[in-house]
Amino acid sequence: MKWTLYLGKVAGIRMFLHWTFIILVVWIFLMHFRESQSIRDGLLGVGFIIVIFVCVILHEFGHALTARKFNIGTKSITILPIGGVASIERMPDKPSQELLVAIMGPAVNVVIALVLYLFLNASGNIPDLAALQETQATLNLGDYFLFNLMVVNIALVAFNMIPAFPMDGGRVLRALLSYGMDRSKATNIAARVGQFLAILFVFAGFYTNFWLVFIGIFIFLGAGGEATYEATKSILSGYRVRDVLMTKYTLLAPGDTLSQAVKALLDGQEKEFLVGDPETITGVLTRDSIIKGLNELGQEAPVSKVMRQNIFTLHPDMELQEVYHQMMTNGCSVGPVYEGSHLVGIVDRENIHELVLVNKALAK
Repeated sequence: MKWTLYLGKVAGIRMFLHWTFIILVVWIFLMHFRESQSIRDGLLGVGFIIVIFVCVILHEFGHALTARKFNIGTKSITILPIGGVASIERMPDKPSQELLVAIMGPAVNVVIALVLYLFLNASGNIPDLAALQETQATLNLGDYFLFNLMVVNIALVAFNMIPAFPMDGGRVLRALLSYGMDRSKATNIAARVGQFLAILFVFAGFYTNFWLVFIGIFIFLGAGGEATYEATKSILSGYRVRDVLMTKYTLLAPGDTLSQAVKALLDGQEKEFLVGDPETITGVLTRDSIIKGLNELGQEAPVSKVMRQNIFTLHPDMELQEVYHQMMTNGCSVGPVYEGSHLVGIVDRENIHELVLVNKALAK
């Protein structure tokens, strides 16, 4: 993800902080400072938001470490102002495994809330909410730091268990439905439930809290995206790389200039090009990287300066479902196909989408 600060590795998982989180911290400080004109209150507010995000990170590790039990890796965890994002390579296909991976995140927050409750109860620090309501007092952070933290963790559980993608509750619902039907149908039903709830959130937001409108839009788009992704995977079931293999393609040399790449771009329908020779492909050049290179380096710069080097090679017998997943996960749009040491063609994301469109048309 762009604009992130690398924090290091925890349990072998890379940790990143998005720069906008710093804006959130500054805003929290100023908000608390403005209310009381106290630096202490400002720092207390910052401390509280940081502790909340520690809970969010532990939530994401609940997903990641459970996925690891099923030999599914997590590339990174990124801290955003809206929460944490664990880049799990994929969700398990087995309903029981997906259920465990999805539920272990909220389960971490349940444990945190329970531990805080037991501590507060044992120390006699649970506030009398009825008395506070009568006096219209507030649960200020200075006196009720841990109680507020407990409430936030309960709220995180409730929010994440909303039965709608991309929330954990949506994945839990799909996993439960998958026990009685195929995964694609379960995804479609879970997505429809999520989009229905999203519409309710949007309408409720106009009359209560406008934040519900943004949450509703977020859920609606997430549910639609998950349904489309799973439907595409279902259509690709049974197909292999050789079914969409393209044998006519342009191969650029690393020393070719960007002006030569532009000529190839304008001369045909290709938007991605392999760079190298038939024996060794060294990179991939996309239309976007060509335009960026022209802006930054000029038309005489070699394509090796702007090509993408982290490519993955394919075999004709690879399952197309897995290739599609890898392309969507890694942001790759094209891959060379080798049979032994011989380059036999390429596969790109656009050609896979064309296969999906053809199958949809034939199914009508």
